[in-house]
Amino acid sequence: MKRSRLFPGAVAGLLAVVALSGCDVPDQEERRARMHLPPDDFVADASIGGTLFQGNCATCHGADARGTDKGPPLIDPVYRPGHHADMVFHLAVKDGAKQHHWHFGDMPPVPGLTPEQVGHVIAWVRQEQRRAGIK
Repeated sequence: MKRSRLFPGAVAGLLAVVALSGCDVPDQEERRARMHLPPDDFVADASIGGTLFQGNCATCHGADARGTDKGPPLIDPVYRPGHHADMVFHLAVKDGAKQHHWHFGDMPPVPGLTPEQVGHVIAWVRQEQRRAGIK
């Protein structure tokens, strides 16, 4: 009977998995913080978000979130939750966003906003989208 041999790479991979299994894995809150997401128990407030939007986003996206010559409208079906999930907004604030639907250029990161503050802004944008019939 012939024995099969494991590839040396497979053995090394198996050893790496065993060795790393003892490493600390970040807990859920740490992972959320790394992704710039608020804690699981966070409750967004659209009224706070409206104020934050005016101070941090309106210059490009317009006071009513309907866009300017510097940035796209967020009250537009392209930004509906089914096409741009809340996570996309969090990542755009944290890391910026490449130009894709519009021709305004790349969006730079927005420094200084906490994940909770971004959550409030998203709540306000979603509220305004619903008022405009965007679901």
